[in-house]
Amino acid sequence: MSDSQDGTFNPLEMSEAWLDMALRSQRVAWRVMSDHLQHPQAYTSDPFNLASAYSKLVSSLLTDPASLLESQGAFYRDSITLWQNTVKRMLGADGMEPVIEPQAGDNRFRDEQWSEHFLFDHIKQTYLLASRLIESTVDRTNGADRDEAEKLQFFTRQLVDALAPTNFAVTNPKVVRETIQSLGKNLIRGLNNFLADLEKGDGQLRISMTDVDAFELGKNVATTPGKVVFQNRMFQLIQYSPTSDQVFKRPLLIVPPWINKYYIMDLQPKNSLIKWLAVQGHTVFVISWINPDESYAETGYEQYVFDGLYAAMDAVERCTGENEINAIGYCLGGTLLASVLAHMAGNGDQRIKSATFFTTMIDFEEPGELGVFIDDQQVAALEKRMEETGYLDASCMASTFNMLRANDLVWTFAINNYLLGQDPLVFDLLYWNSDSTRMPAAMHSFYLRKMYLENQLREPGGITVGDTPLDMGDVDIPAYFLSTQDDHIAPWKSTYAGAKLFAGPVRFVLGASGHIAGVINPPAAGKYHFWTSKHNPLPDDAEQWLESAIQNDGSWWTDWASWVEEQAPDKVPARQPGDGELQVIEDAPGSYVAKRIT
Repeated sequence: MSDSQDGTFNPLEMSEAWLDMALRSQRVAWRVMSDHLQHPQAYTSDPFNLASAYSKLVSSLLTDPASLLESQGAFYRDSITLWQNTVKRMLGADGMEPVIEPQAGDNRFRDEQWSEHFLFDHIKQTYLLASRLIESTVDRTNGADRDEAEKLQFFTRQLVDALAPTNFAVTNPKVVRETIQSLGKNLIRGLNNFLADLEKGDGQLRISMTDVDAFELGKNVATTPGKVVFQNRMFQLIQYSPTSDQVFKRPLLIVPPWINKYYIMDLQPKNSLIKWLAVQGHTVFVISWINPDESYAETGYEQYVFDGLYAAMDAVERCTGENEINAIGYCLGGTLLASVLAHMAGNGDQRIKSATFFTTMIDFEEPGELGVFIDDQQVAALEKRMEETGYLDASCMASTFNMLRANDLVWTFAINNYLLGQDPLVFDLLYWNSDSTRMPAAMHSFYLRKMYLENQLREPGGITVGDTPLDMGDVDIPAYFLSTQDDHIAPWKSTYAGAKLFAGPVRFVLGASGHIAGVINPPAAGKYHFWTSKHNPLPDDAEQWLESAIQNDGSWWTDWASWVEEQAPDKVPARQPGDGELQVIEDAPGSYVAKRIT
C-alpha cells in the first residue's frame, strides 16, 4: 500500500490495501485454527481463576444492598449534575466546574477536545463516574480473602481501562480528526497493522511497540566498548574497556535478571549505566545470560548459582588476579546474588566484599500486583505448558508485565497503531522491552513456588543450594539497596523487608519513578530525586524509614558512587580485556544477547 496520507481518494490504492488485508486475514485464521487444534488446553475460559472471586463479589453485594444503593445513588446524582452542565454548555454557557476529573498521571485525556468540546467532555466524565462506581463497588467486597480481593480489583481495573472511550474510534477526538482528514485511510492502515501483529504472533496479538529494524546491537544500542572474555552454556561474561589510566582495585561484577537482557543498562551512551561506571574508574564485568531453548528444560536454580554466578566470579578473578569483588544484582539477578551470598557465607567464601541490589525482592510476602498472576492453579497451568516446550515462552512474561501498566504499555500503542494507523515509535527502551527472553521450565517452576508461593528464601534453611541451607542472616557484608517509589514489579516496601534480613550494614535508598526509569537515571539528565536516611540498623517499618528520610535532588548514582568508593578506595593501573588469564572471545555485546525471539 502507498504511504500517501493526503486527503485524496485513490481506488487502486484502496484495492491493494483490501487485497493485502484479505490475504493476511486468511493466513492469521489458519494459524489460529492450527494452534487451537494443537494446544486446546491453552484456550481455557477462565485462565486466571476468576470465577470464584467474582462469585463472592456477587454474594457480597446481595448481603449488603444498602451499601450498593448508596454508591449507585451518588452515581445518579453526579450523572444528573453532569447532564445539567452539558446542556448549559450546549446553550453557550461556560465556567462549569467538572463533576469529576482524571487522576493525576492519567494521560489518556490530554487532547484539548476532551475538555473544550462539550460532547467529548461529557463522554469523558461519564466514563470516569462509571469507573469510580465499579471500582469502589469491588473494593467493598466481603467474603473474599486478600489474594482474591486483589485479583478482583486488578482485573476489574483491566476491564474498566479496556472500556475507556479513548480506545474506540468514534469516541476518541484525535482519531475522529485523523479519520476525517485522511478519508478513513488511518483505519485501513490500522487494520493492516493489526493483522500484521497477529501474523507476527502466529495468531496471538503482539502489539508492535517500536520499529525493531531501527536498532542493531553494537551499532546504536549496547555500544559501550568491551570484549567477551568467558562463556559457558549459561552466559557470556563481558569485560568493558577502561576509560582512564587508573581503576579501582576491586572489579565490579553486574548480575542482570535473565528475564530480560542486560543491555537495559547500556542503551545509549547518554544513559548507559555501564559506560558511566567505567568512567568512574570501575573495571566492569557484566553477565549476558543465554536465551534458552528446549534443551534447557531441566536447568534449575542451582545451575544459575554454580554455572552462573560462581563461574562468573571465578572468571573475574582469572581476568584481574583479584579475589575481592564488588557485585551488583538487578531485580531477579539481585535475588540470585542474595542466594549466592548466603551460600558463600555458609561455606566461608568471602570473595564478594560489598553487594548492591537494584529493585530486588528477597522477602516475597507482599509481591504487589504481580501476585495476581501467581497462585497454585495458575502455576500448575504454567508448568503444564512448560512441559510441552521446556521453557516459558518469552511472550508470556512480557504480556504479564504489560498488563501491570496496561494504559501505558498496551492501549497507548493500540490507539497509535490500529486507530491512528501510525507506524510504531522509534525508541531504544521499547526496543529492549520487546527483546524478550525465555526461561527454563525447571528454574521458573522453582522460582515461582519457592519464592512467590512459599516465600522460603527469607526463612533460615528454607532453601538448600547444593548441600548448604541458605540463611540471609549469615550475610554480613556492606549492602546498598536501591528501590523505586512507583515500582510495579518489586514494590519498594517489599524490597525494604528483604533488606532487613541481612546482618551487615545496609544503606537503603528510595528513588523516584519506577522499575526501569528510577534505576536508569543518569546524573546529567537532572531528573527525579531520591531519599536517604542515616538509620542503621533499619527501622522495622518502611514508612517509619521514609518519615525520617531526606529528599535529595537528581540521580542516586552519585550517592552509590560515594558509598562504593568508601568500601575500597585503592586504585591500580587500568586493566584491558584479555590482559589476564582469559583471552578475548569476541567483541561486546557478544553473540548470546543477539539471539532474539521473534
